[in-house]
Amino acid sequence: MRMVGALVAVTILGGCITRDPAVSVSNATPSGNWKIEKTVDRITGAPLPSAQLMTRTSSNSAVTEVRLAGLQLTCFEKQPLVRLSFEFKVGSEANTSLGYRFDEKPGRDDVKSRILPGYQVVVIEGRAAVSDFIRDLNGSRVLYVRIRSLNAGRTTAEFNLDGSAAAVQAAFAGCPLTPAPAEAGRKRQTSDAVNHPGQQPV
Repeated sequence: MRMVGALVAVTILGGCITRDPAVSVSNATPSGNWKIEKTVDRITGAPLPSAQLMTRTSSNSAVTEVRLAGLQLTCFEKQPLVRLSFEFKVGSEANTSLGYRFDEKPGRDDVKSRILPGYQVVVIEGRAAVSDFIRDLNGSRVLYVRIRSLNAGRTTAEFNLDGSAAAVQAAFAGCPLTPAPAEAGRKRQTSDAVNHPGQQPV
């Protein structure tokens, strides 16, 4: 009987345990179709800004039904990043090409990106590539993504972007796409010191 009572107590306590907010989007703030997270990292005390957008219209030439896909804007190691995730394999690092288009704006093909282990996540990183993506995203209604791969066929996804202005602002609050004026000034001073080693920056 004691063992049964202990098991019942454990079951009851287990039912009261909730997921850590750091791994859940249940407390995210909606912005149109986006979900904006403002979680604080319990290790560093710094915010972990992120904005996520899901679509049900993702397809792959090797899969017969449509699947979910996700678009995430976030900072990782203080660098801006765009993350595309799928429920099927989209290719490997060596033989995959990413392209995207916003509304009727000129599309971008062979976008600099990398595929993470598991072959279901594509990452656009580096301020230049992310800035191009966000510049095209601003004011747009629809994003169409196409991935071509020699070993995983063709993948497409379409995202409705309603609410993206607030999502972009929140996601990159901790890693601006353009350096702050003070940071830019320091970079110019450093460049001057390198180009004119006999002069000291003032």
